[in-house]
Amino acid sequence: MISLNYRDSRPIYEQIKDGLRKLIVTGAMQPDEKLPSVRALAQQLSINPNTIQRAYNELESEGYIY
Repeated sequence: MISLNYRDSRPIYEQIKDGLRKLIVTGAMQPDEKLPSVRALAQQLSINPNTIQRAYNELESEGYIY
């Protein structure tokens, strides 16, 4: 689903945001498909839930998710 590169100069939340945006734009995620919960995705990627929440908030403000 989403892969993180810790050597990338971009922050982790931006990598998550870009990964989710790519899934949405390419059609890998269907319209009205439920996103993974913040806790579940954080646990899957082994990162802080606040990082996932920040990515979700930015995607929402950009109109990709609701």
